Amino acid sequence: MKYPIALITDSTCDIPQAWREENEISVVPLTIHFGNETFLDGVTLSPEAFYERLEREAVHPTTSQPSPQDFLNVYQKVRAEGAQEIIVFTISSAMSGTIESARLAAQDFPVPIHIVDSKNNSMGLGWQVIAAARAREKGANAQEMMAVATKVREKMVYYVSLNTMKYLEKGGRIGKATKFLASLLQIKPLIYVDPATGVVHPSIPARSRNAAIDGLFKEFFKHMDTSKPMHITVLHNAARDEAEALAERVKETFHPAELFITIVSPVLGAHTGPKAIALCGYSEPD
Repeated sequence: MKYPIALITDSTCDIPQAWREENEISVVPLTIHFGNETFLDGVTLSPEAFYERLEREAVHPTTSQPSPQDFLNVYQKVRAEGAQEIIVFTISSAMSGTIESARLAAQDFPVPIHIVDSKNNSMGLGWQVIAAARAREKGANAQEMMAVATKVREKMVYYVSLNTMKYLEKGGRIGKATKFLASLLQIKPLIYVDPATGVVHPSIPARSRNAAIDGLFKEFFKHMDTSKPMHITVLHNAARDEAEALAERVKETFHPAELFITIVSPVLGAHTGPKAIALCGYSEPD
């Protein structure tokens, strides 16, 4: 290993593969079940193949967290490669039990393991891991890396425009977003993740796709400090053309310091459904 401190996260992070490799970020996959078929998130089932299947199949996929053994296997691997310390960032504990598997695997492990609840998912998690990796590159120790990630989490803004609500309803892991009434299922819901609690909440819905994406843009930037350098991801569930158009609008209007587009992992897509589109990012802390 290039670094004595290993960084590990889970497959909901949505960090592009090239970044994972460049920054030596290890990823523990969650699991997707289509009926009797089981897949590892992003490993044996790509996001592109998942969304194509999600739209054509009647069976609704379910998801499950990694086992403690899955985490232990990665802990042992990075230790064998030279890690003297490990930091693990997981999907919000309010959304998944993944963090408990990470904690169980860490018991009695021969090198120190720090486990961080990101209180987020997708790039709300991914940006924290990237911030920690960048701090490590500058020589930060484990405590300093986690402190940097915490500052990023506290500034995180993450809004998702859904094309349908039925996947959230079926998945059952949407917290207070259930306040949307069944009679309103034809609307385009807008939801956000509270970075303090990791819980999903409802925001202002729309009645058309164009209005929904416009509302997403406006609500996201209402909560961003646009006077500071911004790091932003446009996320999509197989809606690449709309994501590119939204990214261009972001770029032309606000000129963020960092902006890229990525597709959302199958595990998250199972709950948010096809064609969801999101903005996730933060303004640099003081």
